[in-house]
Amino acid sequence: MASAPEDPILERYFKGHKAAITSVGFSPNCKQLATASWDTFLMLWSLKPHTRAYRYVGHKDVVTSVQFSPQGNLLASASRDRTVRLWVPDRTGKSSEFKAHTAPVRSVDFSADGQLLVTASEDKSIKIWNMYRQRFLYSLYRHTHWVRCAKFSPDGRLIVSCSEDKTIKIWDTSSKQCVNNFSDSVGFANFVDFNPNGTCIASAGSDHTVKIWDIRVNKLLQHYQVHSCGVNCLSFHPLGNSLVTASSDGTLKILDLLEGRLIYTLQGHTGPVFTVTFSKDGELFTSGGADAQVLLWRANFNQLRCKDPNKRNLKRLHFDSSPHLLDIYPRSPHPHGEKKETVETTDSTGRAVPEKGGDICGYFLNPSLIPECSSTTVKKKTEDLSDLPSESQRSVPLAVTDALEHIMEQLNVLTQTVSILEQRLTLTEDKLKGCLENQQKLFSVIQQRS
Repeated sequence: MASAPEDPILERYFKGHKAAITSVGFSPNCKQLATASWDTFLMLWSLKPHTRAYRYVGHKDVVTSVQFSPQGNLLASASRDRTVRLWVPDRTGKSSEFKAHTAPVRSVDFSADGQLLVTASEDKSIKIWNMYRQRFLYSLYRHTHWVRCAKFSPDGRLIVSCSEDKTIKIWDTSSKQCVNNFSDSVGFANFVDFNPNGTCIASAGSDHTVKIWDIRVNKLLQHYQVHSCGVNCLSFHPLGNSLVTASSDGTLKILDLLEGRLIYTLQGHTGPVFTVTFSKDGELFTSGGADAQVLLWRANFNQLRCKDPNKRNLKRLHFDSSPHLLDIYPRSPHPHGEKKETVETTDSTGRAVPEKGGDICGYFLNPSLIPECSSTTVKKKTEDLSDLPSESQRSVPLAVTDALEHIMEQLNVLTQTVSILEQRLTLTEDKLKGCLENQQKLFSVIQQRS
């Protein structure tokens, strides 16, 4: 049976990596695609048929994240080798290295104006970098476990981060303070991002869920449980009306956020899918996973999703309809599991890399992401909130609350002190570098005169 005109279709695929794909990113002009992999390489692909791809070598361990700058003149990448690199996306692939994190770096993200870069690391910190001067600016500390992802809001005023401490935090880039906190009692978010207008955040959960919060009223708007394994990544359509998710159950799913329902389940990968992203124009999206393949999909549902949201919302006036992004008073929050299988082989250098097409363990995923999963379509489930404990039942004694608040205040002071020391150290390094350069010039002049 032929696909309807609005159905997404698999347009082409790219093969070149030797191990699992961890991250994908479109160039702003939608003509190129950058991919990162467990094989320690980045690759740059042209979307024109029969054109050469470029492989970038520089990282010494798994490359965990890649993203184009908004202008398209730079590529940022993060790696388990504890470094961040900036690449010139051309045939030469020249790069500069940034070192500040003390543990593997998990994600990179440019601000919308391209002036800043935010990185998240297993050293429990989030770091912000100046792209004009290409140097470290400051750190954000409040997470108590590995930070898996950090993203700028569309206007650059906020940063959202998620961690294995089961919290999602919102940060103010001006005050450098945590201004909001969403916590969970079950699982943690593997990935988090803002919607295109910056009013909501969406999280991809280790407990197989996708959740969307309105950060203006601090309420959970939507809770989807459409995957049978952990959700590793998600991407908003540029219009903000739909969302694509990637999961260890081997599927991609597209959610209609206005109707609050699953509309497509896509099966193209063999094994877990780790990454997915829409192109800037929303015409395409791409995915990568454990099978070392990069799949390019044509959305084809732009016109369907572009219909007037207010007219579509007339269908949702019934009290029992599920919450969605246009709700004025969102429903009460739902809370956010874990099993593991590992298959690894070793390459000629002795580094452990995943077997192509096999399950990927622990590092890139969290330990919960790879139970034995069927790749069949999973029907959407509805969460019954009646069994959840109320706020009063979960209340903490006042003395304990006061003590915890005092501890947090002290931690904030320590955090600010560390951040100031880091900034001073950076300035000292810059001055020392300048002195050494001047000394070298003076030494050269003296040698020439003698």
